[in-house]
Amino acid sequence: MPQDRLDAAAAWRAARRRSGSLVLGWKLDRAERTALIDRFRPVYDHVDVDHVTLAARVGAGAPLPGETEGRIVGRADDGAGVEAMVVEIAGTTDRPDGSTYHITWSLDRAKGRRPVESNEVIRERGWTPLDEGVPVRLIPELWGRR
Repeated sequence: MPQDRLDAAAAWRAARRRSGSLVLGWKLDRAERTALIDRFRPVYDHVDVDHVTLAARVGAGAPLPGETEGRIVGRADDGAGVEAMVVEIAGTTDRPDGSTYHITWSLDRAKGRRPVESNEVIRERGWTPLDEGVPVRLIPELWGRR
């Protein structure tokens, strides 16, 4: 395995030592994104479906995680403007920081809802498992905060 590619837990530990303003995780493949949106129709007007976060507030030197595949295994919706899909990566939905791997799916921006609220919705309300997991391609990446 190349040194710049690590498993998610090792990448998270290394990233936490490099405080900054970037996000470490995985972007979704743009071609696959369209098919996923067609399969799981968003509930709210603003469609996000962009990425899975591994760690926030990391520095530019944070190593990328090695995983490139995940599975969408569940859904969360607070009924008030935040919808997210729960993702399993390397056999777990648990992020190293204690939260849950997920993709913010859709938001009601008219109510002021933001992607970061997906973490709270999943933590407070839980999530509903899908009957069958859906594979999703993950592209390891570092990017600026949105």
